[in-house]
Amino acid sequence: MSASTASGGAPALFDAHCHLDFDVFDADRDAVFARARAAGVSRFMVPGTTRARWAGVKALAGRADVVVSLGLHPYFIDAHGDDDIQALEHELQTVPGLVGIGECGIDARFEQTLTRQWALFEAQLQLARRARLPVVIHCVHADDQVAKRLRQLDLPARGLIHAFGGSEQQARRFVDLGYTLGLGGALTYSRAQRLHRVVRSLPDEAFVLETDSPDMPLSGYQGQRNEPARLIETLDHVAHLRRQAPGRVAELARRNAQRLFGLGSHCG
Repeated sequence: MSASTASGGAPALFDAHCHLDFDVFDADRDAVFARARAAGVSRFMVPGTTRARWAGVKALAGRADVVVSLGLHPYFIDAHGDDDIQALEHELQTVPGLVGIGECGIDARFEQTLTRQWALFEAQLQLARRARLPVVIHCVHADDQVAKRLRQLDLPARGLIHAFGGSEQQARRFVDLGYTLGLGGALTYSRAQRLHRVVRSLPDEAFVLETDSPDMPLSGYQGQRNEPARLIETLDHVAHLRRQAPGRVAELARRNAQRLFGLGSHCG
């Protein structure tokens, strides 16, 4: 059963993490937004990844249905300059509609840059602490280390663990610290049994739905560009795993995203 049949109409979904500023959307960005709205996705959070991309993110912030965060992503470590943290601090004071810091974090697949990653991540965590903004965290093969640092810092606005892929124990650790877990395309694969157990175990207030467009493709769409309209399929998978009505899951995830990013109840 889809969310639309459960609620009598299209659900009001919030894509809590989508890179709609990326060049791959330049040719049809308006159509991507239109397809998303037709599928019931009425609000979008677009995170920045590099200083060079912040201008495109800020341009999207002019839309009534988009909120943004700005950050320096560990995957693009070689793109970041020595003064980017200072530039980010300046942006936090000038960008309207900015709701967080990130995408930032640790990607332990790239061992050779881990020292630089941690320094950059720490600087952004300190900015989040001073600005009292949530952080949007990319965390790959580093859940325990990141959770330990977050526990030590006790950030006032907590944040999002984007595309969570860890264990139930690691999920509980983040949730107990007050962090929200992002659920996306990875859970649509039948082989993702560990993640399925996490989804079943999460408290109602502990998750949001996200696509990570254009990345993190759903099962059946491998090799294709992801986009927010497919959030409806992730919703149905989560609802099935949690044995909750799709409309209920949509409402929980939307409410959680609004709370996480300090937004009002209106969802576009």
